[in-house]
Amino acid sequence: MLKIYFKIALRNFRNNKLHFLINVGGLTIGMSVAILIGLWIYDEVYFDRSFKNYDRIARVMQSKITGVEIQTTNVTPYPLADVLRKDYKNHFDQVLLSSQIWNYTLSIGSKKLSQLGVFFEPNGPEMLSLNMISGVLNGLNDPNSIMLSESLSKALFGNVNPIGKLVSLHNENNLPVKVTGVYEDLPENSTFGNVKFIATWKLFFDSNGLKNMEDPWRPNAFTTYVLLPESADVDKISAAIRDVRLNHVNSKLAKQKPALFLQPMNRWHLYAEFKNGVNVGGRIQNVWLFAITGIFVLLLACINFMNLSTASSERRAKEVGIRKVIGSQRSQLVEQFFTESFLVVLLAFLVSMLLVTLSLPFFNEVAGKKATILWTNPVFWMICMAFCAFTGLIAGIYPALYLSSFKPIKVLKGAFSAGKSSLISRKVLVVVQFTVSVVLIIGTLMVFKQIQFVKDRPLGYNSAGLLMVRLPSAEIHTHFDIVERELKSTGSIIDVTEADAPATEVYSTTTGYDWKGKDPAMPAEFNSSQISYNYGKTMGWEFIAGREFSKEFSSDSSGVIINETAAKFMGLENPVGETINRDGKELQVIGVVKDIVVESPYLAVKPAVFRFLDYPGQILMVRLNPEFNPAEALQHIEKIYKKYNTSEPFNYSFVDEDYARKFGNEERVGKLSGFFAGLAVFISCLGLFGMASFIAEQRKKEIGVRKVLGATVFGIWQMLSKDFVTLVLISILISTPVSWYIINSWLQNYSYRSEIPATNFIIAGLTAIVITLLTISFQAIKAAMMNPVKSLRSE
Repeated sequence: MLKIYFKIALRNFRNNKLHFLINVGGLTIGMSVAILIGLWIYDEVYFDRSFKNYDRIARVMQSKITGVEIQTTNVTPYPLADVLRKDYKNHFDQVLLSSQIWNYTLSIGSKKLSQLGVFFEPNGPEMLSLNMISGVLNGLNDPNSIMLSESLSKALFGNVNPIGKLVSLHNENNLPVKVTGVYEDLPENSTFGNVKFIATWKLFFDSNGLKNMEDPWRPNAFTTYVLLPESADVDKISAAIRDVRLNHVNSKLAKQKPALFLQPMNRWHLYAEFKNGVNVGGRIQNVWLFAITGIFVLLLACINFMNLSTASSERRAKEVGIRKVIGSQRSQLVEQFFTESFLVVLLAFLVSMLLVTLSLPFFNEVAGKKATILWTNPVFWMICMAFCAFTGLIAGIYPALYLSSFKPIKVLKGAFSAGKSSLISRKVLVVVQFTVSVVLIIGTLMVFKQIQFVKDRPLGYNSAGLLMVRLPSAEIHTHFDIVERELKSTGSIIDVTEADAPATEVYSTTTGYDWKGKDPAMPAEFNSSQISYNYGKTMGWEFIAGREFSKEFSSDSSGVIINETAAKFMGLENPVGETINRDGKELQVIGVVKDIVVESPYLAVKPAVFRFLDYPGQILMVRLNPEFNPAEALQHIEKIYKKYNTSEPFNYSFVDEDYARKFGNEERVGKLSGFFAGLAVFISCLGLFGMASFIAEQRKKEIGVRKVLGATVFGIWQMLSKDFVTLVLISILISTPVSWYIINSWLQNYSYRSEIPATNFIIAGLTAIVITLLTISFQAIKAAMMNPVKSLRSE
């Protein structure tokens, strides 16, 4: 019986080549999109799952009141780890203290490499269950040891075994460390995927002078990881450790009411965003967005199959009638039609796998991924089989039930008509197709509108031609006046200054400020930066009042500059000249600068304080002369830099390029949305093309009669186009409020957001109408220009 089903299916495919190709083409594209999105979702969902202790690792998070909002971060003071280890040892199998992941220079002989690394306590490699290639897992027991990733080991030593060899680690000092282990590179889809070496916490602690810190519970600059017992209750442990930091900070910091809690590793990547102390999601929203998009794009292709199958019902009515008369059961006819749908789906799946293989490099580049097809994973193939079965079922269920329901008496008498219900169902499905397509078009337009709106946001400084050079030592600071003269003498440099942080990042926040009129019970936290003379001029700041730090005023060492938001937050109408107090030290406000965008461009600017830099800065800010070639300017800067840092690599970045990277995630979402929206429209157009060809064939005698009676080509085109355009107009009416609701909900994630322009809806609607007319015009004009003699002579 199955063999007969196959034969009938193949014969039907040969007799209806156009519809067969449209069905296979639409399903191929729909399934390709679904597979690509599935690979993307797999990469997101399996983030960090390579660690054996994935289900037991957590990090300590902290929420605190800043005065403006409740802020949540994943950094804590370093004494916390010891307290958790000693006082809460029943709650944790292990506690791990870690530095932040940072860029350091490693060298061996004349070979120098800048790599990202981290400083762990000795139990770090065990907690992360590193796969050791050589050396031992407990290689961090020696304070002056280091463990290298396989790729870094090869870059430094080639194929030579590095165990026991010395490497120079350039922190603020050149630290000789011994290689005690080489571990397999961690997967890129993990929190530690970019970590190329692991050194010891003891080395970091000693080399950074942390033991001399007056109040070690004050700075939140480190990460505390914990390994939980099997089946541990995260909420109960979070409640137990909630007030640990609150019980150790001074009275001013206690006003912030710092509260600790645990975040399991399975939530680090997808649920990383907190708003006012509440976890509001994160990348999980993109996962849902693309999952729904993939389902709808696949549904559009299934709708094509349903429409074309039911539209051709009159062609197959006699086949159904005769088969029922000679004894076929309805269940057998259902099996026949399902066989056809599954054959089309199977062929489409095979072609889609080829298409996915060819397009995956392009997709990875756009998506910023390194996804691969899991050819050797049996689970992948089981999912693919289920996917094909599901698609075949969705695409074939309505045609199978509808076609198998025909009454043989009516069919064989020639009294069969598809009926209004079939026509209405096809129209509804076309409306659904274009509603989804228009929503995707509007959504894509809005994503790019929001990105452009934020890109046009005033930064508060001039980012063009602004260079940041990282300073690994104090040499530039020590000889700053000479360096400044040498750089300016080249003619390619206009201004130069020092800072403790890049222009596009906040390295620290500060509490402990008091000012006139401040409520003593109110907690207050400010973004804090320390800057040198001439910083405002170099950056291109706009001062609302006052001035920047100047060598002409010796008192500026106790001065402070604030931004607009800070002035409003403090309630200071005329801030310049006002005195604010920080931990007993009086600071005079010497200037107020327009708000500067430093963190996420989508967020509101936070209150910020800029103090005078009285120690070597980490960043050299350089304003290039626009009349000079940037490459030539870089050569001059590097030459002078090397004069004072002979053993250090020249690491630099342009501020405008660093700022542009902040849009990476949204731009990827926009590009992928546009790509999927385009494919959705194409699938819908394929269906329209097939429907138009079918209707033109069905009405060819009517068209012939109309032409004989004097109808024009334009009149016939108008007649055939009218119904389709009406359906598209209905889809536009439905998609407009739906897309507005979705977009408005999405925009609530951003503090700085665009209005929803009506032009987006107009553009999307006109696009849908124009594409519809172009799609059906070929068949309509072809039918209108057919010789009526041929169409009428058939009888």
